[in-house]
Formats: sequence, C-alpha cells, structure tokens
Amino acid sequence: MLFFSRQAVGAFLTACLCILGVSLLQYPRLQQFIAIKQNPSLETLEKEINIEKTRLNLLKKTPSFGYDNLIANWVYLNFLQYFGDDEARAKTGYSLSPEYFEVILKRDPRFLQAYLGLSNSTSMYAAMPERSIGLMEEGLKSLSPKVPHRAYYVWRYKGIDELLFLGNSQASEQSFTEAASWASKYTDEESKRIASLSYKTAQFLHKNPNSKYAQISTWTMVLNNQVDEKTRQRAIREIEALGGEIIKNDDGTIRIKLPEKD
Repeated sequence: MLFFSRQAVGAFLTACLCILGVSLLQYPRLQQFIAIKQNPSLETLEKEINIEKTRLNLLKKTPSFGYDNLIANWVYLNFLQYFGDDEARAKTGYSLSPEYFEVILKRDPRFLQAYLGLSNSTSMYAAMPERSIGLMEEGLKSLSPKVPHRAYYVWRYKGIDELLFLGNSQASEQSFTEAASWASKYTDEESKRIASLSYKTAQFLHKNPNSKYAQISTWTMVLNNQVDEKTRQRAIREIEALGGEIIKNDDGTIRIKLPEKD
C-alpha cells in the first residue's frame, strides 16, 4: 500500500485546481462555438481571441507544481486547434501564435517539435520573426547538442528565419555553423547529412551574403521540412519569384533548378 504525505496530496490537488481554473475560462468559448458554429462573426471571433489571450496570460503565471510537460503538451494541442482553424484565422490573423509558444517553451524548452511550429506560425503567418527568433534564443539556453535528441534542428530553424525574414545573413551563418557543430556530435546518417548541409550553407553565406542562391536554398529547406500545404505553396512562390524553377521528379520528389545568374 502506498502512502502520501499531506503536502504531496495538497500540492497535487492545488495543481489540479489551477489547471481546472484555467480550463474553465474555455467554457464560454466552447458555448459560443456551439451556438454559432456556422460562419461566426468577426466580433465573436475577437471575443474568443481575447478570452484565449487571458487564458494564456494566466498560464504564464500559474505555478506548475512539477507538471510543466503536461501543461506544455496541453497548450500545444490548443495551439494546433487555433492554427488549424483556417476560416477564423483568415478573419483574425495569427497574432496569438507567439503567446502559445511563450507558454509552451517556458514550460518545456526541450519540446523539439514545438520549435518548428513556432517558426512556421509566428515568423511566416503572424509576421513576427523577431519574436520567433527571440523565443528560440531563449529556449536554446536550456538545450545542448544531445538534449533533446537532435536539438541541432532548432539552430537550423533559427538560421532559416534570420535569413528569410530578417535578411540577416551574418546571424544566419552563425546559426548554421552551430547547427553543423551540434549535428556533428551524432553518428547516424541523418545527422551526418544535416551537419554537412549546415556547414555548406554557413560557408556559402560567408562567401555570398546577398546571394539569391542562398535564399532559394533556404526556401528549399522549408519545403523539405514537414510543413502544411499553405507553407509549402508560399515556399514554392518565393523560390519562383527569386528565379528558381520547381521540377517534379517521377518519384514525386522535387528538385530546384537555380537561375543562371545570381
């Protein structure tokens, strides 16, 4: 038979009550959603956004009592619901995206998958690359080459955002250099490939800081990530606008034909 101290039971119950209290803030939102499921008005959507923002702000201050990972996973699922509501986002935009990830990465900075969601939603859709990069920089303080597994991807996401959205080739070069260094700590084939690609990208940026080739190559990296269809189509448009040509191979993969002159 297991015995628990009053302090342990009290802490657990307090944590549950805190999470329940935050969850209750969603109840009016759920009722509104059910009542006006079809074609909600902009006014209603804005009210929902304000409720959600209040909930996220509360979560930033709520003690976790050791349940940081649970809270991070829960908020990430909420983000996926928010991001996937195309109809609502077409009306209100994606301004809450960084608010979700501020909670998620504060609770669990080693949540690797969250960094890709942060880059796509905040840099690309919310048009806040500085916020996205800032959150990555903060998260990287808690990471190391092997914690979490393949943490080098965070440096790559940061390097991509710095080049594509800020045009900061020097910062991007440094990020890809770090990605190469971290990836070189592994011996599996994927990591070796990433180390080589990151190193070559850093070297190319060093020699050609204003090159269209570098931007095309970086958008190609976006295409090669597991991104949604909207991101994929934007990457294709950007590559074509820079003079690149998208060529589909027989096996369904794509390759990029670079312009003749930079």
